[in-house]
Amino acid sequence: MTSAYLYLNAAIYLLLAVWCTLAPARTAAAVGYASLTRSGQTEYLTIYGGLQLGLAFLFAWFAWTQQMRTGLVLAMALYLPIVLFRSVALLRWWPVETATLVLAVTEWLMLAAAFGLWWQGRSA
Repeated sequence: MTSAYLYLNAAIYLLLAVWCTLAPARTAAAVGYASLTRSGQTEYLTIYGGLQLGLAFLFAWFAWTQQMRTGLVLAMALYLPIVLFRSVALLRWWPVETATLVLAVTEWLMLAAAFGLWWQGRSA
């Protein structure tokens, strides 16, 4: 089950990296960026393309090498602050774009799954 979760993370981040790399203006607009300067485009491509591709690699690597606990630690370390910051931001700047809500729900579910798998592994 944990392996499938880690591969799912890898697939999600790979798809996001490809989507953000191939259609940066469209994806930026979908999450609320009105426009990006050249510096903004560089930053967007680096973080939303490059970093997400790196995360895809890490999740796939931990699943492939059967380092399940390390993969779950990565997931919790990644999703916990994202969920906290996203939740505060949603409360502060509601209403938001649909794409932002979809990302938020996905992040909340992935965090809950990581904690669930972690605790399931501790009791085994």
